[in-house]
Amino acid sequence: MTKQKLEFKGSQGDDLSARLDVPKDGKIKAYALFAHCFTCTKDVFGAANVAKALVSEGYAVLRFDFTGLGASEGDFANTNFSSNVQDLINAADFMRKELEAPKLIIGHSLGGAAVIVATPSIPEIRAVVTIGAPADSTHVAQNFSANMDEIMNEGEAEVCFIGRPFTIKRQFIQDLEAQNMKHAIETLKTPLLILHTPIDTVVDIENAAQIFTYAKHPKSFISLDTANHLLSNKKEALYAAHAISGWAERYMNKD
Repeated sequence: MTKQKLEFKGSQGDDLSARLDVPKDGKIKAYALFAHCFTCTKDVFGAANVAKALVSEGYAVLRFDFTGLGASEGDFANTNFSSNVQDLINAADFMRKELEAPKLIIGHSLGGAAVIVATPSIPEIRAVVTIGAPADSTHVAQNFSANMDEIMNEGEAEVCFIGRPFTIKRQFIQDLEAQNMKHAIETLKTPLLILHTPIDTVVDIENAAQIFTYAKHPKSFISLDTANHLLSNKKEALYAAHAISGWAERYMNKD
């Protein structure tokens, strides 16, 4: 595959760092947009391997760092779930203007919840995929429950997540609580594929069951039997990507 470094304006006017991977022969089946997990980056192992495998299946995949993360500009402390959703919409707008609008959208963990909410604002999307996604956006708040009183009373707190410090503000929690994920899933009119591992210790597989129950057909579920939440096992990441490609094939050429 070949890669390109790109930039576009995010939800708060910051320059966001993106990477586009395309098949080496230039023959592109469709463009895909990938949303990484909470506090991760576009280069996290799972995202990179899923993208690489999708490129081998003929997709051009754009992944980017959400505002304030990775190589993107901005202050993470001022972001929230809604700004992540808008970052995705801005990414799709950029692709539409400079490349081609995405037909496939994939979200990992909280990124999976974000792609569900963003999809109605990206009319070209023909297939939605979630990997290890929560059924409720507030699920992520469990990661800093010990700091919740400080966040709500003082307005912010520094929390440690995956070994790194992050400032979480009250507005972040309030924005999570304002989301209605059940409604977003129930009203999604785009085919949905849910991938989840039964041994996920970060987002329990019951979340996949809830998403599947809320969603309308066409919907599908694939179990990633031995994967962990971050898809750090290359074999499982590649399996996930090939499963996504095989499932999405039927939707890419529909008018």
